[in-house]
Amino acid sequence: MDRLTLDVANAVSFLPQNSLAGIEPEVLSARDVLENGSGAGNDFLGWVSLPESIAEGDLKRIEDEVARLKALARKLVVVGIGGSYLGARAVIEALGGRGTDGMEVVYAGHTLDEAYYRRLMRCLEDEDFCVVVISKSGTTTEPAIAFRMLRSELERRYGREGARQRIVAVTDGAKGALHGMAAGEGYPAYVIPDNVGGRFSVLTPVGLLPIAAAGFDIRSLVAGALAMRTQVKSTPMSAPLQYATVRNLLYRSGKKVEVMSSFLYDMHYFAEWWKQLYGESEGKDAKGLLPYNLSFTTDLHSLGQYIQEGERLMFETLVKSTGKGGSLTVEQASDNSDGLDYLCGKSLTEINRCAERGTMMAHHDGGVPVIEVGVDKIDEASLGELIYFFEYACGVSGYMLGVNPFNQPGVEAYKRNMFKLLGKPGV
Repeated sequence: MDRLTLDVANAVSFLPQNSLAGIEPEVLSARDVLENGSGAGNDFLGWVSLPESIAEGDLKRIEDEVARLKALARKLVVVGIGGSYLGARAVIEALGGRGTDGMEVVYAGHTLDEAYYRRLMRCLEDEDFCVVVISKSGTTTEPAIAFRMLRSELERRYGREGARQRIVAVTDGAKGALHGMAAGEGYPAYVIPDNVGGRFSVLTPVGLLPIAAAGFDIRSLVAGALAMRTQVKSTPMSAPLQYATVRNLLYRSGKKVEVMSSFLYDMHYFAEWWKQLYGESEGKDAKGLLPYNLSFTTDLHSLGQYIQEGERLMFETLVKSTGKGGSLTVEQASDNSDGLDYLCGKSLTEINRCAERGTMMAHHDGGVPVIEVGVDKIDEASLGELIYFFEYACGVSGYMLGVNPFNQPGVEAYKRNMFKLLGKPGV
Protein backbone atom coordinates (compact mmCIF):
# COMPACT_ATOMS: atom_id res chain seq x y z
CA MET A 1 0.00 0.00 0.00
CA ASP A 2 3.04 2.26 0.38
CA ARG A 3 2.29 5.16 -1.97
CA LEU A 4 4.32 7.96 -0.47
CA THR A 5 7.18 9.41 -2.50
CA LEU A 6 10.02 11.60 -1.29
CA ASP A 7 12.13 13.80 -3.58
CA VAL A 8 15.07 15.56 -1.91
CA ALA A 9 17.07 16.39 -5.06
CA ASN A 10 16.23 20.10 -4.93
CA ALA A 11 17.37 20.27 -1.32
CA VAL A 12 20.51 18.12 -1.57
CA SER A 13 21.78 20.42 -4.33
CA PHE A 14 22.38 23.04 -1.61
CA LEU A 15 24.47 20.70 0.54
CA PRO A 16 28.17 19.87 0.37
CA GLN A 17 29.08 16.87 -1.77
CA ASN A 18 29.02 13.53 0.08
CA SER A 19 27.33 15.05 3.13
CA LEU A 20 24.50 12.50 2.93
CA ALA A 21 26.86 9.54 3.04
CA GLY A 22 28.85 11.15 5.84
CA ILE A 23 25.85 11.52 8.14
CA GLU A 24 24.26 8.13 7.45
CA PRO A 25 25.85 6.36 10.47
CA GLU A 26 24.47 9.11 12.73
CA VAL A 27 20.92 8.83 11.42
CA LEU A 28 20.97 5.02 11.66
CA SER A 29 22.20 5.34 15.24
CA ALA A 30 19.32 7.73 16.04
CA ARG A 31 16.90 5.24 14.51
CA ASP A 32 18.32 2.47 16.72
CA VAL A 33 17.95 4.66 19.81
CA LEU A 34 14.29 5.23 18.89
CA GLU A 35 13.58 1.56 18.18
CA ASN A 36 15.49 0.25 21.22
CA GLY A 37 13.99 2.81 23.57
CA SER A 38 17.39 3.78 24.90
CA GLY A 39 17.10 7.56 24.54
CA ALA A 40 15.60 10.45 26.48
CA GLY A 41 11.83 10.35 26.76
CA ASN A 42 11.71 6.60 26.17
CA ASP A 43 8.60 6.28 28.34
CA PHE A 44 6.65 8.00 25.54
CA LEU A 45 7.43 5.65 22.66
CA GLY A 46 4.13 3.78 22.49
CA TRP A 47 3.30 5.49 19.18
CA VAL A 48 6.24 3.77 17.43
CA SER A 49 4.54 0.35 17.32
CA LEU A 50 0.98 1.67 17.44
CA PRO A 51 0.05 0.92 13.79
CA GLU A 52 0.74 -2.79 14.31
CA SER A 53 -0.79 -3.05 17.77
CA ILE A 54 -4.27 -1.58 17.21
CA ALA A 55 -6.70 -4.46 17.70
CA GLU A 56 -9.87 -5.18 15.75
CA GLY A 57 -11.83 -4.84 18.98
CA ASP A 58 -10.49 -1.33 19.53
CA LEU A 59 -11.73 -0.19 16.12
CA LYS A 60 -15.07 -1.96 16.51
CA ARG A 61 -15.72 -0.31 19.87
CA ILE A 62 -15.06 3.12 18.38
CA GLU A 63 -17.35 2.42 15.41
CA ASP A 64 -20.12 1.24 17.74
CA GLU A 65 -19.74 4.37 19.88
CA VAL A 66 -20.02 6.55 16.80
CA ALA A 67 -23.20 4.75 15.71
CA ARG A 68 -24.68 5.45 19.17
CA LEU A 69 -23.78 9.15 19.00
CA LYS A 70 -25.22 9.49 15.51
CA ALA A 71 -28.56 8.23 16.76
CA LEU A 72 -28.61 11.12 19.24
CA ALA A 73 -27.36 14.04 17.14
CA ARG A 74 -25.84 15.14 13.85
CA LYS A 75 -23.40 17.59 15.39
CA LEU A 76 -20.37 16.70 17.51
CA VAL A 77 -18.29 19.14 19.54
CA VAL A 78 -14.70 17.96 19.98
CA VAL A 79 -13.16 19.60 23.05
CA GLY A 80 -9.36 19.64 23.18
CA ILE A 81 -6.23 21.66 22.57
CA GLY A 82 -2.90 20.93 20.90
CA GLY A 83 -2.39 17.22 20.36
CA SER A 84 -5.81 16.53 21.84
CA TYR A 85 -7.55 17.87 18.75
CA LEU A 86 -5.09 18.86 16.01
CA GLY A 87 -4.51 15.35 14.66
CA ALA A 88 -8.21 14.64 14.34
CA ARG A 89 -8.88 18.02 12.77
CA ALA A 90 -5.95 17.56 10.38
CA VAL A 91 -7.43 14.36 8.96
CA ILE A 92 -11.06 15.53 9.00
CA GLU A 93 -10.30 18.81 7.22
CA ALA A 94 -7.94 17.15 4.71
CA LEU A 95 -10.78 14.80 3.73
CA GLY A 96 -13.26 17.62 3.21
CA GLY A 97 -14.71 18.05 6.70
CA ARG A 98 -17.49 15.49 6.59
CA GLY A 99 -17.88 12.07 5.00
CA THR A 100 -21.01 10.33 3.79
CA ASP A 101 -23.41 10.07 6.72
CA GLY A 102 -20.83 11.62 9.03
CA MET A 103 -21.52 13.97 11.92
CA GLU A 104 -20.69 17.64 11.54
CA VAL A 105 -17.66 18.17 13.77
CA VAL A 106 -17.01 21.54 15.41
CA TYR A 107 -14.25 22.37 17.86
CA ALA A 108 -13.93 23.89 21.32
CA GLY A 109 -11.27 24.08 24.01
CA HIS A 110 -8.50 25.38 21.76
CA THR A 111 -9.02 29.07 22.52
CA LEU A 112 -10.08 31.40 25.33
CA ASP A 113 -11.66 33.95 23.01
CA GLU A 114 -15.15 34.87 24.23
CA ALA A 115 -16.34 35.85 20.76
CA TYR A 116 -15.56 32.35 19.49
CA TYR A 117 -17.69 30.75 22.20
CA ARG A 118 -20.58 33.13 21.61
CA ARG A 119 -20.57 32.05 17.95
CA LEU A 120 -20.24 28.38 18.93
CA MET A 121 -23.19 28.50 21.32
CA ARG A 122 -25.30 30.28 18.68
CA CYS A 123 -24.33 27.56 16.24
CA LEU A 124 -25.61 24.93 18.71
CA GLU A 125 -28.82 26.76 19.68
CA ASP A 126 -31.24 24.84 17.48
CA GLU A 127 -29.18 21.68 17.09
CA ASP A 128 -28.97 18.45 19.01
CA PHE A 129 -25.32 17.84 19.77
CA CYS A 130 -22.92 15.51 21.57
CA VAL A 131 -19.51 16.19 23.08
CA VAL A 132 -16.23 14.30 22.98
CA VAL A 133 -13.92 15.81 25.59
CA ILE A 134 -10.24 14.93 25.19
CA SER A 135 -7.79 15.64 27.99
CA LYS A 136 -5.22 13.53 29.81
CA SER A 137 -5.70 15.44 33.05
CA GLY A 138 -9.05 17.16 32.67
CA THR A 139 -7.61 20.34 34.21
CA THR A 140 -5.96 22.02 31.21
CA THR A 141 -7.52 25.46 31.37
CA GLU A 142 -8.80 25.97 27.82
CA PRO A 143 -10.62 22.64 27.32
CA ALA A 144 -11.75 22.48 30.96
CA ILE A 145 -13.54 25.85 30.65
CA ALA A 146 -15.11 24.83 27.33
CA PHE A 147 -16.28 21.49 28.70
CA ARG A 148 -17.80 23.15 31.76
CA MET A 149 -19.87 25.43 29.49
CA LEU A 150 -20.93 22.65 27.13
CA ARG A 151 -21.81 20.23 29.92
CA SER A 152 -23.98 22.90 31.56
CA GLU A 153 -25.77 23.48 28.26
CA LEU A 154 -26.35 19.74 27.76
CA GLU A 155 -27.71 19.38 31.31
CA ARG A 156 -29.98 22.41 30.82
CA ARG A 157 -31.47 20.91 27.67
CA TYR A 158 -31.58 17.20 28.39
CA GLY A 159 -31.25 16.91 32.16
CA ARG A 160 -28.31 15.30 33.91
CA GLU A 161 -29.10 11.79 32.74
CA GLY A 162 -29.66 12.93 29.16
CA ALA A 163 -26.38 14.82 29.20
CA ARG A 164 -24.55 11.70 30.37
CA GLN A 165 -25.64 9.92 27.21
CA ARG A 166 -24.22 12.70 25.04
CA ILE A 167 -20.75 13.01 26.56
CA VAL A 168 -17.77 10.78 25.78
CA ALA A 169 -14.44 11.19 27.58
CA VAL A 170 -11.02 10.38 26.14
CA THR A 171 -8.60 10.58 29.04
CA ASP A 172 -6.14 8.84 31.35
CA GLY A 173 -6.99 5.26 32.20
CA ALA A 174 -6.42 5.51 35.93
CA LYS A 175 -6.15 9.07 37.25
CA GLY A 176 -6.94 12.73 36.71
CA ALA A 177 -9.96 14.99 37.05
CA LEU A 178 -11.62 13.90 33.80
CA HIS A 179 -11.06 10.22 34.56
CA GLY A 180 -12.73 10.71 37.93
CA MET A 181 -15.60 12.69 36.44
CA ALA A 182 -16.22 10.07 33.73
CA ALA A 183 -16.26 7.30 36.33
CA GLY A 184 -18.55 9.26 38.63
CA GLU A 185 -21.02 10.33 35.95
CA GLY A 186 -20.89 7.16 33.91
CA TYR A 187 -19.63 8.71 30.68
CA PRO A 188 -18.32 6.25 28.10
CA ALA A 189 -14.53 6.56 28.40
CA TYR A 190 -11.60 5.80 26.11
CA VAL A 191 -8.01 5.67 27.25
CA ILE A 192 -5.11 7.82 26.12
CA PRO A 193 -2.17 5.39 26.53
CA ASP A 194 0.33 6.45 29.18
CA ASN A 195 3.22 5.98 26.75
CA VAL A 196 1.80 8.12 23.92
CA GLY A 197 2.18 11.91 24.09
CA GLY A 198 -0.55 14.17 22.76
CA ARG A 199 1.14 15.23 19.53
CA PHE A 200 1.75 11.56 18.63
CA SER A 201 -1.77 10.40 19.53
CA VAL A 202 -3.67 10.55 16.21
CA LEU A 203 -3.89 6.76 15.98
CA THR A 204 -5.37 6.40 19.48
CA PRO A 205 -9.00 7.20 20.39
CA VAL A 206 -7.87 10.85 20.61
CA GLY A 207 -7.91 10.97 16.81
CA LEU A 208 -9.77 7.85 15.74
CA LEU A 209 -13.05 8.60 17.54
CA PRO A 210 -13.63 12.09 16.05
CA ILE A 211 -12.40 10.96 12.62
CA ALA A 212 -14.83 8.04 12.61
CA ALA A 213 -17.63 10.33 13.82
CA ALA A 214 -16.99 12.64 10.86
CA GLY A 215 -17.70 9.68 8.57
CA PHE A 216 -14.22 8.58 7.56
CA ASP A 217 -12.62 5.14 7.40
CA ILE A 218 -10.33 4.70 10.39
CA ARG A 219 -9.37 1.20 9.26
CA SER A 220 -7.81 2.60 6.09
CA LEU A 221 -6.09 5.32 8.12
CA VAL A 222 -4.48 2.69 10.36
CA ALA A 223 -3.60 0.53 7.34
CA GLY A 224 -1.78 3.48 5.76
CA ALA A 225 0.22 4.06 8.92
CA LEU A 226 1.02 0.34 9.05
CA ALA A 227 2.34 0.48 5.47
CA MET A 228 4.79 3.21 6.49
CA ARG A 229 5.71 1.31 9.67
CA THR A 230 6.47 -1.74 7.49
CA GLN A 231 8.74 0.35 5.27
CA VAL A 232 10.60 1.69 8.30
CA LYS A 233 11.20 -1.84 9.60
CA SER A 234 12.27 -3.31 6.27
CA THR A 235 14.32 -0.51 4.68
CA PRO A 236 17.55 0.73 6.34
CA MET A 237 17.34 4.27 4.95
CA SER A 238 13.56 4.54 4.73
CA ALA A 239 11.76 7.69 3.57
CA PRO A 240 11.35 9.10 7.11
CA LEU A 241 15.08 8.66 7.74
CA GLN A 242 15.94 10.41 4.48
CA TYR A 243 13.71 13.34 5.42
CA ALA A 244 15.23 13.54 8.91
CA THR A 245 18.73 13.44 7.40
CA VAL A 246 18.22 16.22 4.86
CA ARG A 247 16.40 18.58 7.23
CA ASN A 248 19.14 18.18 9.84
CA LEU A 249 21.85 18.83 7.28
CA LEU A 250 20.04 21.96 6.13
CA TYR A 251 19.70 23.12 9.74
CA ARG A 252 23.41 22.59 10.31
CA SER A 253 24.15 24.54 7.15
CA GLY A 254 22.45 27.60 8.65
CA LYS A 255 18.77 27.25 7.77
CA LYS A 256 16.58 28.27 10.70
CA VAL A 257 13.03 27.90 9.35
CA GLU A 258 11.21 24.99 7.74
CA VAL A 259 8.15 26.01 5.75
CA MET A 260 5.54 23.36 5.04
CA SER A 261 3.60 24.33 1.94
CA SER A 262 0.82 22.75 -0.06
CA PHE A 263 -1.30 23.73 -3.03
CA LEU A 264 -4.08 21.56 -1.56
CA TYR A 265 -6.34 23.95 0.32
CA ASP A 266 -7.73 21.36 2.71
CA MET A 267 -4.25 20.43 3.97
CA HIS A 268 -4.02 23.57 6.11
CA TYR A 269 -4.80 21.79 9.38
CA PHE A 270 -2.49 18.92 8.50
CA ALA A 271 0.28 21.50 8.41
CA GLU A 272 -0.97 22.88 11.73
CA TRP A 273 -0.62 19.38 13.22
CA TRP A 274 2.87 19.07 11.71
CA LYS A 275 3.77 22.49 13.14
CA GLN A 276 2.99 21.36 16.68
CA LEU A 277 4.68 17.98 16.15
CA TYR A 278 8.02 19.49 15.19
CA GLY A 279 7.87 22.73 17.15
CA GLU A 280 7.07 21.04 20.45
CA SER A 281 9.44 18.12 19.85
CA GLU A 282 12.54 20.02 18.72
CA GLY A 283 12.22 23.57 20.03
CA LYS A 284 14.20 23.32 23.25
CA ASP A 285 17.71 23.82 24.65
CA ALA A 286 18.00 26.87 22.33
CA LYS A 287 17.89 24.51 19.34
CA GLY A 288 15.54 23.55 16.55
CA LEU A 289 14.07 24.69 13.28
CA LEU A 290 11.09 27.04 13.46
CA PRO A 291 8.21 25.20 11.70
CA TYR A 292 5.91 27.43 9.66
CA ASN A 293 3.09 26.58 7.29
CA LEU A 294 1.77 28.28 4.16
CA SER A 295 -1.25 27.56 1.96
CA PHE A 296 -0.60 28.15 -1.72
CA THR A 297 -1.49 29.79 -4.01
CA THR A 298 -3.20 31.96 -1.37
CA ASP A 299 -0.04 32.81 0.55
CA LEU A 300 1.96 33.46 -2.61
CA HIS A 301 0.07 36.76 -2.57
CA SER A 302 1.21 37.59 0.96
CA LEU A 303 4.54 35.93 1.79
CA GLY A 304 5.55 34.83 -1.69
CA GLN A 305 7.73 37.91 -2.08
CA TYR A 306 9.64 37.19 1.12
CA ILE A 307 10.21 33.54 0.27
CA GLN A 308 11.47 34.48 -3.16
CA GLU A 309 13.77 37.38 -2.24
CA GLY A 310 13.93 37.77 1.55
CA GLU A 311 16.66 36.55 3.88
CA ARG A 312 17.78 33.04 2.92
CA LEU A 313 16.99 31.47 6.28
CA MET A 314 14.50 28.81 5.21
CA PHE A 315 13.89 25.62 3.31
CA GLU A 316 10.56 24.30 2.09
CA THR A 317 8.77 20.98 2.48
CA LEU A 318 5.99 20.65 -0.09
CA VAL A 319 3.18 18.13 0.49
CA LYS A 320 1.45 17.32 -2.77
CA SER A 321 -0.89 14.94 -4.55
CA THR A 322 0.47 13.17 -7.60
CA GLY A 323 -2.70 11.35 -8.71
CA LYS A 324 -5.13 11.94 -11.52
CA GLY A 325 -6.82 15.32 -11.59
CA GLY A 326 -10.48 16.21 -11.51
CA SER A 327 -13.00 17.18 -14.16
CA LEU A 328 -13.70 20.81 -13.23
CA THR A 329 -12.43 22.80 -16.23
CA VAL A 330 -12.25 26.37 -17.45
CA GLU A 331 -15.09 26.98 -19.88
CA GLN A 332 -15.30 29.10 -23.00
CA ALA A 333 -16.64 32.60 -22.33
CA SER A 334 -18.68 34.80 -24.67
CA ASP A 335 -15.58 36.99 -25.09
CA ASN A 336 -11.95 36.88 -24.06
CA SER A 337 -11.91 40.10 -22.07
CA ASP A 338 -10.13 38.37 -19.18
CA GLY A 339 -7.52 36.85 -21.51
CA LEU A 340 -8.14 33.31 -20.26
CA ASP A 341 -9.09 31.58 -23.50
CA TYR A 342 -5.71 29.83 -23.50
CA LEU A 343 -6.89 27.91 -20.41
CA CYS A 344 -10.14 26.65 -21.94
CA GLY A 345 -10.55 22.91 -21.45
CA LYS A 346 -7.82 22.71 -18.83
CA SER A 347 -8.82 21.37 -15.41
CA LEU A 348 -8.27 23.36 -12.23
CA THR A 349 -6.06 20.48 -11.06
CA GLU A 350 -3.80 20.90 -14.11
CA ILE A 351 -3.63 24.67 -13.61
CA ASN A 352 -2.93 24.28 -9.89
CA ARG A 353 -0.15 21.79 -10.58
CA CYS A 354 1.47 24.12 -13.07
CA ALA A 355 1.37 26.81 -10.38
CA GLU A 356 2.92 24.32 -7.96
CA ARG A 357 5.68 23.28 -10.33
CA GLY A 358 6.44 26.85 -11.37
CA THR A 359 6.57 28.00 -7.74
CA MET A 360 8.94 25.22 -6.65
CA MET A 361 11.23 26.02 -9.60
CA ALA A 362 11.22 29.71 -8.68
CA HIS A 363 11.89 29.06 -5.00
CA HIS A 364 14.76 26.71 -5.78
CA ASP A 365 16.24 29.20 -8.24
CA GLY A 366 15.84 31.88 -5.58
CA GLY A 367 17.97 29.95 -3.10
CA VAL A 368 15.33 27.98 -1.17
CA PRO A 369 16.00 24.24 -0.85
CA VAL A 370 12.85 22.22 -1.59
CA ILE A 371 11.85 18.80 -0.26
CA GLU A 372 8.80 17.24 -1.94
CA VAL A 373 6.55 14.68 -0.22
CA GLY A 374 3.94 13.21 -2.54
CA VAL A 375 0.99 10.85 -2.28
CA ASP A 376 -1.15 9.64 -5.16
CA LYS A 377 -4.31 11.12 -3.62
CA ILE A 378 -5.51 12.53 -0.34
CA ASP A 379 -7.52 9.75 1.30
CA GLU A 380 -7.51 7.96 4.63
CA ALA A 381 -4.73 5.54 3.68
CA SER A 382 -2.39 8.21 2.34
CA LEU A 383 -2.98 10.39 5.40
CA GLY A 384 -2.12 7.44 7.62
CA GLU A 385 1.16 7.08 5.73
CA LEU A 386 1.89 10.79 6.02
CA ILE A 387 1.15 10.84 9.73
CA TYR A 388 3.51 8.00 10.53
CA PHE A 389 6.13 9.32 8.10
CA PHE A 390 6.30 12.67 9.88
CA GLU A 391 6.05 11.15 13.37
CA TYR A 392 8.89 8.71 12.82
CA ALA A 393 11.08 11.30 11.13
CA CYS A 394 10.40 13.62 14.08
CA GLY A 395 11.61 11.09 16.63
CA VAL A 396 14.79 10.36 14.68
CA SER A 397 15.39 14.03 13.91
CA GLY A 398 15.02 15.01 17.56
CA TYR A 399 17.64 12.51 18.64
CA MET A 400 19.96 13.73 15.88
CA LEU A 401 19.47 17.24 17.25
CA GLY A 402 20.44 16.07 20.73
CA VAL A 403 17.17 16.89 22.52
CA ASN A 404 14.42 14.89 24.20
CA PRO A 405 11.77 14.88 21.44
CA PHE A 406 8.99 13.76 23.78
CA ASN A 407 8.75 16.40 26.48
CA GLN A 408 7.63 20.05 26.40
CA PRO A 409 8.77 21.78 29.59
CA GLY A 410 8.50 25.25 28.08
CA VAL A 411 4.74 24.92 27.64
CA GLU A 412 4.25 25.44 31.37
CA ALA A 413 5.82 28.93 31.47
CA TYR A 414 2.77 30.86 30.25
CA LYS A 415 0.49 28.78 32.47
CA ARG A 416 2.39 29.68 35.64
CA ASN A 417 2.10 33.40 34.87
CA MET A 418 -1.56 33.10 33.88
CA PHE A 419 -2.43 31.22 37.08
CA LYS A 420 -0.70 33.86 39.20
CA LEU A 421 -2.58 36.65 37.46
CA LEU A 422 -5.90 34.82 37.89
CA GLY A 423 -5.24 34.11 41.57
CA LYS A 424 -5.28 30.31 41.34
CA PRO A 425 -4.99 28.83 44.87
CA GLY A 426 -1.58 27.44 45.65
CA VAL A 427 0.22 29.25 42.84
